[in-house]
Amino acid sequence: MTTLAHDFLPGNLVRARGREWVVQTESRRDWLRLRPLGGVEDETIALIPELELLPVEHATFEAPDPTRAGNHAAALLLRDALRLTLRAGAGPFRSFGNIAVEPRGYQLVPLLMALRLSTVRLLIADDVGIGKTIEAGLIARELMDRGEVTRLAVLCPPHLVEQWQSELEERFNLHAAALTAASAARVERELPHGVPLFDHHPVVVVSLDYIKSERHREQFIATAPECIIVDEAHTCASSGAGKQLRFELLQRLASNAHRHLILLTATPHSGDEAAFYNLLSLLDTRFAALQGRMSTSDPLRQELARHFVQRRRKDIAEWQAETEDGRGFARRMKTELTYQLSGDWGNFFDAVQDYCRELAETAERQGTAGGTGLMWYATLALLRCVASSPAAAVKALTTRLEGSETSEDLLSDERLHDGEADDLSSSDLEPPAQVQDASLLQALIASAQRLSGQKDDPKLTALIQHVGQLLRDGYHPVVFCRYIATAHYVAEHLKTAFPQATIDAITGELTPEERRERVEDMAEADSRTLVATDCLSEGINLQHLFTAVVHYDLAWNPTRHEQREGRVDRFGQQAPEVRCTMLYGQDNPIDGFVLKVILRKGEAIQKELGVMVPLPEDDARINQALIKAALMRREHRAQAPMRQESFDFGEPERLLAPLQAQWQDALEKAKANRTVFAQRRIRPDEVLPEWHKQQQALGTQADVQRFLQSACVRLGTPLEGTRRPHQMRLLPQHLPEALRLRLADEGLAAPQLIDWSELHRSHPLVGLFAQHLLEDALGAAQPLAARCAATLTNDVDVATTLYLLRLRHQLSYVRRREPFQMMAEETVALAVYGRTQPEWLVNDRATRLLECTPSGNLPPDAVQREIRQAIAFLAAHPEQLQTLAQQRANTLLADHQRVREAARDVGQYSVSPCLPVDVMGVYVLLPDDL
Repeated sequence: MTTLAHDFLPGNLVRARGREWVVQTESRRDWLRLRPLGGVEDETIALIPELELLPVEHATFEAPDPTRAGNHAAALLLRDALRLTLRAGAGPFRSFGNIAVEPRGYQLVPLLMALRLSTVRLLIADDVGIGKTIEAGLIARELMDRGEVTRLAVLCPPHLVEQWQSELEERFNLHAAALTAASAARVERELPHGVPLFDHHPVVVVSLDYIKSERHREQFIATAPECIIVDEAHTCASSGAGKQLRFELLQRLASNAHRHLILLTATPHSGDEAAFYNLLSLLDTRFAALQGRMSTSDPLRQELARHFVQRRRKDIAEWQAETEDGRGFARRMKTELTYQLSGDWGNFFDAVQDYCRELAETAERQGTAGGTGLMWYATLALLRCVASSPAAAVKALTTRLEGSETSEDLLSDERLHDGEADDLSSSDLEPPAQVQDASLLQALIASAQRLSGQKDDPKLTALIQHVGQLLRDGYHPVVFCRYIATAHYVAEHLKTAFPQATIDAITGELTPEERRERVEDMAEADSRTLVATDCLSEGINLQHLFTAVVHYDLAWNPTRHEQREGRVDRFGQQAPEVRCTMLYGQDNPIDGFVLKVILRKGEAIQKELGVMVPLPEDDARINQALIKAALMRREHRAQAPMRQESFDFGEPERLLAPLQAQWQDALEKAKANRTVFAQRRIRPDEVLPEWHKQQQALGTQADVQRFLQSACVRLGTPLEGTRRPHQMRLLPQHLPEALRLRLADEGLAAPQLIDWSELHRSHPLVGLFAQHLLEDALGAAQPLAARCAATLTNDVDVATTLYLLRLRHQLSYVRRREPFQMMAEETVALAVYGRTQPEWLVNDRATRLLECTPSGNLPPDAVQREIRQAIAFLAAHPEQLQTLAQQRANTLLADHQRVREAARDVGQYSVSPCLPVDVMGVYVLLPDDL
């Protein structure tokens, strides 16, 4: 190989193909990756120097041209554009410039834990709504931006695929391909010939259903990325044929000792001891031996604490109180609402119970095991649907239950219970309950149809009154129903009752994308109510649009209630209070049994521990207890309505006693684990200053708003106001053609509604505007953003010169005995205060001077004279820039070391400046009284 004339290091400025470029991190001696001087990462190219017609040479950045001077507003525009184009920022968190979320301090804890591990193996088991997706995304993005991984796969249940895909793109600027049973064939067809999937799509979100088949599973294992995130990881560790295949898949992925593995679950211990330790064994096979060893002093358990984090909301609230963070979670205000099975509706309920007793007695007389299972199923299905709504009752009564399935299969039908956690989309159909075409059955159907509506349905009446109060109080409720028919029934009657409100129903009939669109379509409504089945209790975040939850149908598992409420009461909820209401029949025996024996126990556990511990699985025992409760007679029907406390659930409770004991045991074990896994020893407040420092260096929300408004005015397309003060509208059709084409490439050709509370610096809209203005400043004859200016202002009392500098640093570190080298960039303001005895300033004061208020203009010849004098002065003092560059490199190293010490990070760091420093702007401020 020919020896090159130069070794170009990351951060060096070079000239090639007639323009200037910045050498990027991935470059080698014989192969350069280059980014245009005024461009961004998307415009990088690769070239081989020895094959170029003209040699690649070191370049220097030209000083500003005094003849192209602008005003001070244009100078500030350039400063903002420079900051907002930075992606490889100079702080210790490499990912900051590429994320569109401002994490709270506690969400940095898993990231700090990850930095401590040579190979990241983490189980993040934070409570529902704390932000596990953000915590995992931060880790993955940081590893990618450090160059430690180049490919990422997220494995999740099918209904979460689209959510993960959008979260990765919107929050972390990672464009992911979705691999599902429906999309995989299309994705593979679109691959260039001979290009492997993960080379073309370095980031993928994979449905766990897609890799069930042996062919897909083997192909994925053979080519899997270096970093894997597994959401709802508990569904991959418990028993069952499909779940066993999932666990084997994760075992094989984890067998690669260098693969990063991040497991996410809000319910790591669901009462299944073996499943819990299966999950831990994926972090390290040694951890399986911890089963039965509860001592917190056990060295192996202490080692596990480095890989396992579990925080309750209470933990977060306590930390925020200590640090005065001031941005805690919303207060979750819970209440209960009851209705009576009175009048015609009560008579109908009693008639259904009588019908079910007849079915049970018939089955007992016939004495066939299959017949008994069929009748049990019909009884539970019918009584659950009747308790839900007349519409669900009609659906169950008119759908024939065939006897071809075994009793075991029938009673494990998830339509009868609350649905599998990883397949809620297909389990909100009403279960069939028609087993014979008797005249009584027809009478029941007719009664259910006749009793539909607010007049005869006491449950619906109670809901309408409650929703009306919520709307009057300014809340936006989500009403959760168990079945599709109920959701449509409720939505229809709510629309009639509240014609001025926007009301919609979302069920498993819709695809995930259709559900998402229907939710987003409600954003403009001043008053909105969403009616949904549990297809929305996981998968789509509702905290930005809704502030209340109503459980119209009781779930039979307390975990489902927590999941429903957690869609609204979660990270990102802006309301100070979220209202949660549980609606139940005060004289309905099924509601009473579920409430007293299951939900109340779940609430007590959650209150004691701070997180939900799921009810242990035992469908046969639960079904038997529910049947006993369902057939209990409502005594004293003609007298005053009875309260749930007056039911005697003695026999059903005794049936569930073994499960209650298991549940209590799971609670005790979870409490013992918490003392090790709460991660109180890691203090995110120690590194929050570094995070906030990077935010200031790269641009805050206020900087983004000022920049975009100013840029649009200068580009001849002022933003238009809307009814909402925090929102404005951009009409891209009036922008310069080059910028319009770039926006169109990002799917931003149509008018854009801009929400200042959500628009982050890393949004493509901000980046493209900043890039366009920066390129314009470097090349246009009359630039919109000025590299030089001279201004009169009352904000200085002596002549002051500001130099806007772009510094690049070479950051080197070693992890797992492997060296990594990266480039970091930052924009710094250097001020020279006075001329007879000049004082050099590099601090917040220098930065604030850039935001001074001009008070007058100078003649053009005076402007050029002042700028030339300022450029000559800097050229006469080159040591100042060299000293500044070294000081900034030392500061950056100290920042990295502070974060490293807080995280007990592994690895060695060094930082060196890239010289010469780029002088991006020269601005002279003269006192107005001169």
